[in-house]
Amino acid sequence: MPRYLSQHTLGCLTRQGAEELTRRLLGATDVTVSRVIVNTQEGKMLAEFTAPTRDDLEKWLARERFHFDWLLRIEFEAVPGGGLEAVS
Repeated sequence: MPRYLSQHTLGCLTRQGAEELTRRLLGATDVTVSRVIVNTQEGKMLAEFTAPTRDDLEKWLARERFHFDWLLRIEFEAVPGGGLEAVS
């Protein structure tokens, strides 16, 4: 299943607020969230998703009211030795 990386602007969010947001993301059932990275000082969050299609992910984000700055489908990732491997 395709993987995606998204960036979100959080504004003035406390650590507790970021933890609650992370719990919401990790509790998703229509898409899978495998990783969430947060920087509260800069008000940014990155999330890695697995979803059937980009459209499905965008619809889920809209339904959950998660605004995103950008959304990127991951095509390749680095492997030991410096090569790239296709991501399904």
